[in-house]
Amino acid sequence: MKKTFGAILTILGIIGIIWGAYAFMMGGDGGVLGKWSALVPFGVGLIFFSSGIGLVKTIKDQT
Repeated sequence: MKKTFGAILTILGIIGIIWGAYAFMMGGDGGVLGKWSALVPFGVGLIFFSSGIGLVKTIKDQT
């Protein structure tokens, strides 16, 4: 169960990182902050990715 949750967090993190990088390259959302607002999904994706990897690494297989 925990490994599945870790894998889901990792996948969501990868999507968030890609989305944030793409938004940054395209100039952000066009609002007041521009490119800086694109860093929010990147940061959230980075947090999800690192926590998902950490969760997968710390859970031991029960065989």
